[in-house]
This record gives sequence, structure tokens and C-alpha cells, in this order.
Amino acid sequence: MGNASETFLLMSSISKDNDILMGTLYTIFGVLSVLGNGILLFVAYRKKSSLKPAEFFVVNLAISDLSMTITLFPLAIPSAYAHMWLFNKMACTIYAFCGVLFGLSSLTNLTVLSCVCWLKVCCPNYGNKFTYCHAGLLVAGVWCYAGVFAVGPLSGWGEYGAEPYGTACCINWHAPSQNAAAMSYIICLFFFCYIVPCTVIFLSYTFILLTVRGSRQAVQQHMSPQNKITNAHALIIKLSVAVCIGFLTAWSPYAIVSMWAAFGNPGNVPPMAFALAAIFAKSSTLYNPIVYLVFKPNFRKFLCRDVAQCRRSLCGCLCQHSSAQKGTSKKPHSNEECNSTRQSNGLPENHRTCRHCPCPESVSGAREKLTDYSPQQTARILQGSVHSEVAVSQLSNEMQSDFL
Repeated sequence: MGNASETFLLMSSISKDNDILMGTLYTIFGVLSVLGNGILLFVAYRKKSSLKPAEFFVVNLAISDLSMTITLFPLAIPSAYAHMWLFNKMACTIYAFCGVLFGLSSLTNLTVLSCVCWLKVCCPNYGNKFTYCHAGLLVAGVWCYAGVFAVGPLSGWGEYGAEPYGTACCINWHAPSQNAAAMSYIICLFFFCYIVPCTVIFLSYTFILLTVRGSRQAVQQHMSPQNKITNAHALIIKLSVAVCIGFLTAWSPYAIVSMWAAFGNPGNVPPMAFALAAIFAKSSTLYNPIVYLVFKPNFRKFLCRDVAQCRRSLCGCLCQHSSAQKGTSKKPHSNEECNSTRQSNGLPENHRTCRHCPCPESVSGAREKLTDYSPQQTARILQGSVHSEVAVSQLSNEMQSDFL
């Protein structure tokens, strides 16, 4: 743990009950984030051959959110339950570095994605020229942009340290009052990583909404022919509102509290305010999978298809296992298990056969017998007081059509 002063700085400054609440929320958010982003990446992998260039940012967003969850939550959860930071100073620095890197990468992804959407809807002549190479270069630029601000405190521009509530680490918000370099870092971070992304996202989606409302032709050029324009309009509005609300809900509280501590008196900021703001910021890893799995038709279609395939595969495995067990215990009656009943006219009825995985033994036998067996439908005719049974094929055309 280090010396006494370091241990004191890494002790929790909020109540034990609040720490337990934070640990519980982190656990819930972590599980949901891993599931959501994992499913999103799985769907993207399954449809990798049909991914559009703009969807590279959706995949990159899921990668950064999942990386944040994997690197931060396993350290934050036990520390919250233990009511203190359980790891050393090096782990604190790595925790803070990962939080800044993956957090800024997610924010920059949202910003670039909004610009790409604006380019495709509002400037279709240029949007049609957006290629996989452009998407790859922008994804690399996203990580470089986030990396500059994440590496800054490691090189002396800014400083990493314990959060004011004591069970996590991030940027040292007390340093600006003592160090001019730290103050410049905070100013640049606030301007280039909050004000600029906020402005770009709002302007991009505002122009998109205005373009969609004013010109349906611009939307028709980028939507599939079978979709109605009203559906395209509704989809873009849902994505715009969801992304903007997610961005503000997740990062605005933390930005406000951080600026309060950086430019005001840090001692006046309640530690619980930082704790709640940090929870909201980390909840951003949940919003994006929900937005794109629920509102994006192509992602939702592939997800439903994969779920159906998994169900069919599971049913096939279970039925094959069941038929194998029945074959070993009741070998002579294996055909009767699949074709257990016969109709009154002698036709077999396959009502017990699984529609996904028919019994392999009966299928192979049935294929061999199909050429030798031609089932006939019979009809019972009443003539006076005498019943007679004849084949339908032997009836006259009029009687056959009336019967059928």
C-alpha cells in the first residue's frame, strides 16, 4: 500500500453504505456493459463482410467501451466494497490512464460518427465517396487524439491521482491550483474534449434533422428502397436524440464537477458529488449498445437471425442426443419413435418428429422407400345401406373435385 500518507490519500471519504451502493451499481453496469458490447461485437463479426464504412465507428465504440469496463470495473468494484483503494500507486496511475484513454476515445467516436452521418445525409455527393480507407484513417485518428490527452499527465502535462472520494483514480483535480502546467492541461481537456465534441454533435444532428425535414430526396439516396421515408425520418431522429442524451447524461455531471474543483476551491466540492458523477460517466458504456442494437435495423436483423440459428442448433443437438439414447435402448423400435401412429388409411403420420432435426435413421430409410411406396388417399362412399372404400384416384373427375 505504500507509506502512511499515500494510504491516507487512498482511503474512502464517503460513508460505507454509499461505497456499497457504488460497488453494487458498478457490478450491475459492468455485467450489462460486457453483455451489451459483447453482443454488439459478435453481431458485427457475423456481418463483417457487409459492414459499411460508417459502422466501423460503431465497432470501435464498442471496443473502447468494453475495454473501459474490463480495465476499470475489476479494480473499482472490490475497492468500493472494501471502503478503500486496494491497490498500489502504479495501479492507480494505470487505472487513471485507461479511464482517460478509453473515455475520450468513446467521446471522440461519437463526435466523428455524427460528422460522418452529417456528411452522408447533408452532403450526399461527398458522403458517397466515403470509403473503408477513410474510415480506417479516422479510427486511427480517434485513438491518437485520445492518446495525446491520456499520455499528457504521464509526461508532466497534468497529473494523475486519487479521486476525491478515494476508491478510484483519475486526473488530479487539486493540481491546477498549485501547478500552471496542470491548469493548462485542464483547460485544454475541458475545451477540446467536452466543449468541442458537444458543439459538433449538436450541430451535426441539428443539420441532419433540418435536411431530412426540408429534403426527402437526400434521405432517399441513402436508405434502402423498401423503407418508407417516414421510417427513415423517425430512425434518424431516434438515433440523434439517443446519442445526444447519452452524451450529456454520461459526461456533463462529471465535467461540471471537475471544473468546479479545478477552477474553484476543491475543498468545497462534496466527495459524493464526484462519486455520483463518476458513476454517470461510466454508465456511458451501456447506452451505445442499446442505441445501435435497438434502433439500427441491420444490426437488429442480424442479431435476430443469429439468435434463431443458435436456437435451431441447440434444438438439433438436444434432439440428436435424445434420438441416440433411444436408439441404444430401443433399437428395434427406432422407426416407431419417429413415426408412432398411422392414419386409418395406412399413411404414416410424423407428428412426433422434431421439425428442426428429424430422426436420421427414419430419414435414410424413408428416402429408400419413397421410390417403392406411393401412398393413396381413400374415400368411404355410402350407396344405399352399403359402405364401400375406393381410392380417390379411381373416382370420376366430378366426384373427385367435390370430395377434395
